[in-house]
Amino acid sequence: MHLTWGGVDCLELAEKFGTPLYVYDTGIIKARCREIRDTFIARWPGSSAHYAAKAFMSRAIVRVIDAEGLGLDVVSGGELYTALSADFPPERIEFNGNAKSREEIDFAVRSGVGRIIVDHPDELAIIAECAKNYGRVQKVLLRVTPGVDAHTHSHIATGQTGSKFGFPLEGAILRDTIRAAKAVKALDVAGLHFHVGSQLFDPQDHISAVDRITALMRDLKAEGFITRELNLGGGFGAVVNPSMSPVKLSGFMNPIMSRLTERCREFGLETPQAIIEPGRWIVSEAGITLYRVENIKELPKVTYIAVNGGMSDNPRFALYQAEYEAVCVSAPDAPAYDRDGGTHVSIVGKCCESGDILIDNAKISRLEAGDIIALYNSGAYTFSMSSRYNCLPRAAVVFVEGGKARVVVERESYEDLVRGQSV
Repeated sequence: MHLTWGGVDCLELAEKFGTPLYVYDTGIIKARCREIRDTFIARWPGSSAHYAAKAFMSRAIVRVIDAEGLGLDVVSGGELYTALSADFPPERIEFNGNAKSREEIDFAVRSGVGRIIVDHPDELAIIAECAKNYGRVQKVLLRVTPGVDAHTHSHIATGQTGSKFGFPLEGAILRDTIRAAKAVKALDVAGLHFHVGSQLFDPQDHISAVDRITALMRDLKAEGFITRELNLGGGFGAVVNPSMSPVKLSGFMNPIMSRLTERCREFGLETPQAIIEPGRWIVSEAGITLYRVENIKELPKVTYIAVNGGMSDNPRFALYQAEYEAVCVSAPDAPAYDRDGGTHVSIVGKCCESGDILIDNAKISRLEAGDIIALYNSGAYTFSMSSRYNCLPRAAVVFVEGGKARVVVERESYEDLVRGQSV
């Protein structure tokens, strides 16, 4: 029996749409959105969720998120433009990220985004100037660095002391920024934002951050600043294959929100409206990537399975050793082979880099050239991070659900590679 995804035969998908091919089961995405609504938003009054678009951004996913009633977290003018081009309500968009340009801030304010997450004090003057120009009062949150070393790869940890993101808790910079912002009528400083890291499977890092942030909120209240909103970030982990139990959002948010409520009660604070921004957790497990095996090179100590994609469509192993599992689409239940008593098997790409690896030490059945494999848990930070390295055209994206498939991003052609270039 062939592997199916969203009720569609993956071998047929590869034959019809080509490979490499990103395939998303939108039924899984919708189920995750419902879980957010049912176990977080419905349980904790005033709370809301913004999908972190950087995980996977396209006009089609924007329409799904809109239909499911969530907001959007964007981090660039391009992401904002994509959202608006798909008619996403700007008031449900928050503009996040560091090193925002003046042009991006102007675009965000002019478009009427609901919140801007401020990462640097210089941003406030630009936001205020733009808000005055357009006759608006712009709501902002200040991103703070809670000083928590998240239990994850260093390249996807963001809340540690010395992070490039946010205002440190120590020193005067945060308080000076709040004091300056409060004096500007065009700004509504509604609260704080933090993010501790990604691919977390335990809420303890978030809870540690809540402890530090609520102590800050107590001190800020004594200085005249009330935290009405608190963005708790995202970072909830995604499992590597469908046989594993997925992370339940309630397992994260119930202990985090209970701690937030408890600490606010202890400090005599009103519990702020809570916001989360999951991205990977919504789309990663919904996505697979299909590749064609080009050749197999059996060396004395290692077997290389070379496919027709690689770091150009998925650089995550090269960046931070992301873990994946794969199966042969035509025999997904076949046992992994053990050649010569344990030879190392690596699934590698076609880019001219030794680091172009998709899976190191792969556990997969015996393959032949021409076989199609599916890389599980590849719905996040793959299409978004893809490149044209080695002049490889970007892969297509297909949405599947209920046995039907549709292309939502067309495959690039060689002509696309040179469009806009001069000689």
